Amino acid sequence: MFKKFLIILAVVASGAFAASIGDVSAVKTLKVERGLSEAGKACVECHAKTTPGHVNDWKESRHGHVGVSCIDCHSVKKDSPMAAQNCPGVKGTDIYVTVLVSPKTCGRCHPNEVTEFQHSGHARAALQVRAKPGMQALMHDFEGRGHPELKDAPEATGCMQCHGSIITLDKDNRPTAETWPNYGIGNVYPDGSIGNCKSCHSAHTFSIAEARKPAACASCHLGPDHPDIEIYNNSMHGHIFNAEGSTWKYDSAPDAWEPGDYRAPTCATCHMSGIGNLKSTHNVSRRLKWNIWAPISKTREGGWETAVKDFEAGKITKGNALAGHPDGSKAARSEMEEVCKSCHVSIHTKSFFKMADQHVQLYNTYAVDAKAMIDDLKAKGLLKKDPWADEAQKKWYHIWHHQGRRMRQGALMGGPDYAHWHGVFELQQNIRELESIYNRRIKTGEIED
Repeated sequence: MFKKFLIILAVVASGAFAASIGDVSAVKTLKVERGLSEAGKACVECHAKTTPGHVNDWKESRHGHVGVSCIDCHSVKKDSPMAAQNCPGVKGTDIYVTVLVSPKTCGRCHPNEVTEFQHSGHARAALQVRAKPGMQALMHDFEGRGHPELKDAPEATGCMQCHGSIITLDKDNRPTAETWPNYGIGNVYPDGSIGNCKSCHSAHTFSIAEARKPAACASCHLGPDHPDIEIYNNSMHGHIFNAEGSTWKYDSAPDAWEPGDYRAPTCATCHMSGIGNLKSTHNVSRRLKWNIWAPISKTREGGWETAVKDFEAGKITKGNALAGHPDGSKAARSEMEEVCKSCHVSIHTKSFFKMADQHVQLYNTYAVDAKAMIDDLKAKGLLKKDPWADEAQKKWYHIWHHQGRRMRQGALMGGPDYAHWHGVFELQQNIRELESIYNRRIKTGEIED
């Protein structure tokens, strides 16, 4: 039988209680006895004084309610590459800890979620940035100016905060400032695991309700190249959410979060939730038919398992491996339509996707023509070595990476302003400008100043 959960609160010396409910900053003594280990109790009691915000989040969390404490997540084996005793509470004991909590730790209790995540596009986020020489050059050489001391700042403060980083440790087994802290979704940890659960379920509450709200996705899925939260707000789904979403129920159990708890879908509803006959998934790529971030969109065939086999057989490169549904793009679209039919009749869903698919295919016609011009200029030596000083290469980049993504994502998410004005309208202007540059260089055989 569990002991009672005892919280002894001693208020400030004056006796005045000025702290808000749930705030532990004014606590002098916090003792917790609820089936926790002695080490677990000691962590909570110490950190109530040193990092009260962490303890306040934890005590309101599901972890706190079921007796999962600091030590359960932050302890590692002595031979772990992340193991350290730099916390005074464990120094000189047989307990080793780390500030880093990797998916291997989360997977001890949530193995299905971790496995599903590993099959998603999120899992490749950090490696994708690291694997692209052009991206590395942009961050370090162009944006970072090749500065010997400052060139890592653009990556550390920008890209890796969403994509994640390959975390490295210093001589004391503390993570280096260049690679941590971050909330990037695709962190690669020193123990070899990939991912970052706290990107969506922020520490130390790890709330399912928080992860189901659009804000969980909006911190990364925004801006000129993938304005997903702006597109969502432009859609009727976003209109309904913004009108009444604060009144919806977000804490239903997995596979039990259904219409009635909400009146319109959030990001998590469509891409992750158990709805209708579907089960919840942490593979956010599973229900996607198209790859709409690439220069030319292809359907996602075979999912992660097929991609791994093709890579090992030398048929594709890592950069071309598309996460998706294991049974291919038709199965992915079928599952997405299953989500839609919870609220919409079949003709509504079929007609929507028919025209959205055509918009993706229309984009491809632009991209194929634009890339052909760039490839021809390259073959004839008519591109500058510095791509960011070359108007032709900048036009191509914006065609696929900015306007083209907005065009495709706006269509597939029901955001008309992004499908049109921020998308295809700007794209057709850019390709005309690219054609003008191309024709001039082909005619003169020279690159303009």
